[in-house]
Amino acid sequence: MQIGQKIKKLRELKNLTQDYMAQELGITQSAYSRMELGETELTYNKLEKIANLFEVKPEDIINFSESMIFNVMHNDVGNGLVINNNHLSEGEKNLYLQQIDLLKEEVNHLKAIINKLMK
Repeated sequence: MQIGQKIKKLRELKNLTQDYMAQELGITQSAYSRMELGETELTYNKLEKIANLFEVKPEDIINFSESMIFNVMHNDVGNGLVINNNHLSEGEKNLYLQQIDLLKEEVNHLKAIINKLMK
């Protein structure tokens, strides 16, 4: 299942419309639809915004599969999802790599600030 299909399935499970999602993301409904269809590239930042709308973590969207159980009661993490699938597609791996790169940049930036403050 591609990331757009996962987003669509979660949106439907949350009873949200494409119009609502598009409005919250600041894009048109047709642009949002193309994202669900996999016709446009999904950045990690946009994935984070979508995850916030779904009240889940970006990783929960990436790991979502039809074999997952949508838990009405909150699990230990408190996000309402129980994840039992660890298989990732190339696109999903790339999203994780983007996130890792962003975090590395942030760490380096914070180290530079600390070094300036210590001098």
